[in-house]
Amino acid sequence: MSQKIAILGSTGSIGTQTLDIVSQNPEDLQVVAMSCGSNLDLFETQIRKYKPSLVSVGTEDLAKDLKTRLSDIDIQIQYGMDGLIAVATSADADTVVTAIVGMVGVQPTIAAIKAGKNIALANKETLVTAGHIIMPLAKEKGVSILPVDSEHSAIFQSLNGERQNQISKILLTASGGPFRGRSYEELENVTIEDALKHPNWSMGAKITIDSATMINKGLEVMEAKWLFGVNLNQIEVVVHPQSVLHSAVEFMDGAIIGQMGTPDMRLPILYALFYPNRKTLYAEPLDLFKVGTLTFEKPDLETFYGLSLAYDAMDAGGNVPTVFNAANERAVAKFLHNKIKFLEIPEIVSEAMMNVDFISNPTIEQVLETEQMTYDFIESRWQ
Repeated sequence: MSQKIAILGSTGSIGTQTLDIVSQNPEDLQVVAMSCGSNLDLFETQIRKYKPSLVSVGTEDLAKDLKTRLSDIDIQIQYGMDGLIAVATSADADTVVTAIVGMVGVQPTIAAIKAGKNIALANKETLVTAGHIIMPLAKEKGVSILPVDSEHSAIFQSLNGERQNQISKILLTASGGPFRGRSYEELENVTIEDALKHPNWSMGAKITIDSATMINKGLEVMEAKWLFGVNLNQIEVVVHPQSVLHSAVEFMDGAIIGQMGTPDMRLPILYALFYPNRKTLYAEPLDLFKVGTLTFEKPDLETFYGLSLAYDAMDAGGNVPTVFNAANERAVAKFLHNKIKFLEIPEIVSEAMMNVDFISNPTIEQVLETEQMTYDFIESRWQ
């Protein structure tokens, strides 16, 4: 019997790679619902190939366009947040792959959990901003949250059979991004093109910029805290340029268990969809002889102080992680539109964290209000 999946964000990097996994396992996986923002050309191709019964797009105009394109197909088309929630709660779906980028993923993920769907989580912003709501809700509803981020998947795999044993610390690896080893001064005039040249991973533009600032690693620190129930001081970021050890766990006896593999996001996607079983991934396997050497360094927290800000945000708690995340989303968008310099990204995040009103235990409504307050603050200072 095949597993039925819904994909939030099917045209993005994680979404397209998830569909590649579906293509490799047609007897085991069936796509029943999908969403996309605005890439209708690719979305139409995906719909015709994978034949979901329900789809959603970003706006009403896009929905009308898609309906015209798909006039020969019997399919339900929705749009906007209501459409995302419809895809996430699709009656036919067993598992929802949250491959959508940004805080727009929070409400549909919560709706999916309430509907009893298992979550293959690639939308880290969900836990960053609402982990205090989502983790207890998942426990209450008896649903699994299986991480799709390569690092969190590696930690999850390293904990298999070890969950009753005490974690000493999590070793969260980072490639260091395209600017590893550069000084703060050397980053003064980097271009968008420079920042998008990730040395190891193929990812969307937003997450690639986040990797360049190392703010992505800060978001992953927050995600790890919620997923694995550890304290902030138990999460250590380790720069590992080869991206072969995807992360590791150190236990109380000093033993370290980690997961290695080629830098291919399809591996953690495959693991999340078939857990606790493993399936063949049709890709080039890791060749340790080719790799030759693995190296590890401490992160440069002065140059890449966005990572330090993430620890500060999580330590402050309340709605501060939401401010951190929302400010970064807006700052990255401004950088990608040539409105600010690369080094202004962490500067904007820091300023927002100091200026947006603090809420100690935010509801989902207050999380969304905090997002808007953060955007309003940034627009008042940076046009």
